[in-house]
Amino acid sequence: APARAASAIQPADSAGPGDADGWPFAVGEKMVFEGKFGFIPVGRAEVVLEARDTVRGHETYRVRFSVNGGPSWFGVHDNYTSWFDDKTLISLRYHQNIHEGRYHRNSVFEILPEHGIYIKDGKDTSVTVPAPLDDESFIYFIRTLPLAVGQHYEWNRYFQVKGNPVIVDVVRRETVQVPAGKFDCFVLRPTIRTSGIFGEGGHAEVWISADDRRIIVQMKSGLSFGSLNLYLRRYTPGGPPADRTHADTTDTAGR
Repeated sequence: APARAASAIQPADSAGPGDADGWPFAVGEKMVFEGKFGFIPVGRAEVVLEARDTVRGHETYRVRFSVNGGPSWFGVHDNYTSWFDDKTLISLRYHQNIHEGRYHRNSVFEILPEHGIYIKDGKDTSVTVPAPLDDESFIYFIRTLPLAVGQHYEWNRYFQVKGNPVIVDVVRRETVQVPAGKFDCFVLRPTIRTSGIFGEGGHAEVWISADDRRIIVQMKSGLSFGSLNLYLRRYTPGGPPADRTHADTTDTAGR
């Protein structure tokens, strides 16, 4: 087995991963996955960098992660949307719309790093961490990092304090075949102390391409209804025109 690399601890107050010009994603990037519940096809998932928005005067990217399907006895229609700063990846708004069987939840988190707080559903205020990230912005943050087998990352940057530390281990490198083709990948094991897709109980793994695109190729996680596996079916790179879609969401939900 490869020797374990020295631990890399990201300072809690670190603003971001460096020059945005070098990031491996742009507006319009889309990853479409086929979903399986165990070995049973159950629908599809998408990760889309949809647009540039403005949130409370900050220029942001808007990313949507959706899962639709589930076995016949348990419908799953989950949508997670993240608005994060387009230069630092710091999260400014996070929306969860979850439908899993009979369980439904709709939550909007307004994250105000400059005040050190976040507000849930327009009424409940809690303390947040410096330079906070949410579930989706964390994935994009990780895509900007240098990766090597044995590397251990640890941050206190999840916007809900109780979810920290966030731990990401690069556990191996392997070639995988998915519907979109064959990819050389780093396999990451992320852990956030929450009940979401990367929660401690889910034993999630994420396959990220080892090339400079850092594509999400495959994801496996245990959710409340069982094991969910996502396999990349189609990848569309982002890019020009730079002004694809720009909306001002300053005055939208959870202001």
